[in-house]
Amino acid sequence: MEKKDMDWSNIGFGYQKTDMRYVSDYKNGEWDAGRMTADDMIVMSECAGVLQYAQTIFEGLKAYTTEDGRIVTFRPDLNASRLNDSAKRLEMPTFPEDRFVDAIDKVVVANASYVPPYGSGATLYIRPYMFGISPVIGVKPAEDYQFRVFSTPVGPYFKGGAKPITIKVSDFDRAAPNGTGHIKAGLNYAMSLHAIVTAHNEGYDENMYLD
Repeated sequence: MEKKDMDWSNIGFGYQKTDMRYVSDYKNGEWDAGRMTADDMIVMSECAGVLQYAQTIFEGLKAYTTEDGRIVTFRPDLNASRLNDSAKRLEMPTFPEDRFVDAIDKVVVANASYVPPYGSGATLYIRPYMFGISPVIGVKPAEDYQFRVFSTPVGPYFKGGAKPITIKVSDFDRAAPNGTGHIKAGLNYAMSLHAIVTAHNEGYDENMYLD
């Protein structure tokens, strides 16, 4: 597979649209067969559960090109298991783990030209996620959901790659006892935005939450 003509060593950690993504809809108590699509846009109600009550979860993993030219991912089955742990905590339907892994495979194969070459320091970041898509005005779980997987080529998360970073001991709380800190829910990361912006403004790379 011929790679895209990109400056792989300087692409940074950001979103770049790739060719295909995976979508599966949950309606009437079951998931549909799923499909690949070139459309990166999502259409939903203004009252969708994800918009009103942050009912969304996600995972993150990477695909790499090996020295001998193969493309590999690392333990996607464990990402599938963790996604389902998160789904249970937010009263969302679980997604079959074998189908999760198959969706990852499909997305990587369809976007193989975006997997950075060996030795570039870059990878193909893969983002599986699920969200409540049906309208919800009272505080309750949505009835319908969508599971999606997209990918994007990225450089190292921290500029400069594998080198020491500066960390601020934060006065903010990252999670509460018996809360949702143990799952990958979008609401957890929204809570951390003010803290990370504050740390960056003070010259730090990241926060450490000790409370």
